[in-house]
Amino acid sequence: MIVDAEAIPTRTYDEVAATRTMIERTEARFDLKPRRLAADTAYGTGKIPAWLVEHGIEPHIPVWDRSTRKDSTFSRVDFSYDGERDVYTCPRGKALKSSGKVLSDNTLRYLASICDCGPCPLKARCCPHTPQCKIPRDINEHARDYARSLAGTEPFETSHRERKKVEMLFAHLKCHMGFEHLRLRGFSGANDEFLLAATVQSLRRLAKLAAIPPPIPKAA
Repeated sequence: MIVDAEAIPTRTYDEVAATRTMIERTEARFDLKPRRLAADTAYGTGKIPAWLVEHGIEPHIPVWDRSTRKDSTFSRVDFSYDGERDVYTCPRGKALKSSGKVLSDNTLRYLASICDCGPCPLKARCCPHTPQCKIPRDINEHARDYARSLAGTEPFETSHRERKKVEMLFAHLKCHMGFEHLRLRGFSGANDEFLLAATVQSLRRLAKLAAIPPPIPKAA
């Protein structure tokens, strides 16, 4: 059943904000709070998994990760992270530290010492074009790590299968209810149109459930 709808522009930031809005609004109106949330990779950027973990909701979301390199040089997974010390350790055992300054892309930069990188025999595989190794880390990486740990588990795979049923509702809107283009203008009009469509979808499902005859008890 559709319990909430929110029209937004096609921007990742707005999708994250709308997710928070719908979860909070659904809890306030219907006293419904999900134990898990399934979504596609666009929601695995860091902000929404962190918000979900903070509110006790499991993020069944594939993590959006572009840290793997394809030029045979070391990737971030080749460096171990120590949360207590807040340092990365390179394959040669040298520490990479951060100044603690959060950059505009919501990441921290962990830098190795130039004195360590310069004579290192692995420099060609680590940082061939820079004087020192640099590792970016999202400020919400702890939540992304938690989401990664859930991937492949039975509950995660169940959420992935159930999410396809939700996607079918969108397909039904486009194919059978003419939602390829909106008719009303502005976000307010779009919200009204989506709300009406979601209401119709839910009423159709309720009508089908009401039409199902109750099971006939069998004699012992």
